[in-house]
Amino acid sequence: MPGKSKRQTIVCMKWGNRYPPAYVNCLWAMIKRNTARPTRLVCYTDDATGIDSDVTTLPLLEMPLPAHMAGKPWRKIALWASELPGVSGDVLFLDLDIVITGSVDQFFDYEPASTFCVIENWTQIGSGIGNTSCYRFRVGAHSYLYDNVRRDPPGITRTYPNSQTYISRTITDKAFWPASWCVSFKHTLIPRWPLNFFQPAPLPADTKVVCFTGKPDPDEARDGRWPAPWYKRIYKYVRPTPWIAEHWRPA
Repeated sequence: MPGKSKRQTIVCMKWGNRYPPAYVNCLWAMIKRNTARPTRLVCYTDDATGIDSDVTTLPLLEMPLPAHMAGKPWRKIALWASELPGVSGDVLFLDLDIVITGSVDQFFDYEPASTFCVIENWTQIGSGIGNTSCYRFRVGAHSYLYDNVRRDPPGITRTYPNSQTYISRTITDKAFWPASWCVSFKHTLIPRWPLNFFQPAPLPADTKVVCFTGKPDPDEARDGRWPAPWYKRIYKYVRPTPWIAEHWRPA
């Protein structure tokens, strides 16, 4: 557990064109507004263009994967290598498609002996599966996760449906965040059909991180847009969500 004067490290990854640099800049601005401690953001990326100069940008981590998997979240397994450039100790990972609405400092204080703290996946409660949109890990503590994939990328990616299931089923130490800390916009907050046509998604007072898995993205949900085929729009609908604009902004 870092002391109040020790610098905290948060990492993210950006590759390809799925998310523009504005997502990194919004993440950094949200971190700064929600910490009382010295904190830095390290972004591993294949293109640092447009990213705030206060963010530490480092080259995207190499990860041997089958070509059709190269752009998938499996790439994040590279963070489990025995060493990471510019990073050591207990580190908080955050996906780019999140909205921070409360203190990030408590993520560093929670269960300090644990080498891996993660969200309990909202759609698999009780199954022991974590959602890796927000997790704390100790660099090098579970390098076998990386080594296994490096030795047999096709075999591992065929055996497990996704990287977070692989991590959850393989790792030897795991703790879940309190359920109220990290919620899913889609699975936790949007009112059930047909109420989603009439009521905006609420923001619980004790929530710290809202995760936007799949669609809609934060900016789409903010504006009341849910990109979906026409035949799914009978239920995939979200009203404009003003609290997203309050928190998800670059300054």
